[in-house]
Amino acid sequence: MIPVCRLADLPAGESVRLDTTPPVAVFNADGELYAIDDTCTHQDASLSEGWLEGCLVECPLHAASFDLRTGQPTCLPARRPVRTHRVTVDDGIIHVHLAVEEGTAA
Repeated sequence: MIPVCRLADLPAGESVRLDTTPPVAVFNADGELYAIDDTCTHQDASLSEGWLEGCLVECPLHAASFDLRTGQPTCLPARRPVRTHRVTVDDGIIHVHLAVEEGTAA
């Protein structure tokens, strides 16, 4: 479990990047919190620097779009999903629970 920031410090429509390996982006999409790997699967671009519309984030490089709920790409040029992570809020602090990568031990 990784502390991110205070809930009050991440307003709706904003995101924050965690310098983990790989980097993770946390989004506040109209009051719902989502976390995904921050790197677009089409090309190395930071999704936290993209545009957020509802539960979709658009990559700033080539306009690939990803659903924050599932990590699935919603349009080309991205074809592979990004990994999603569980988000919780405890005592007003946002936490990310990193998903285990396939092929690695928990």
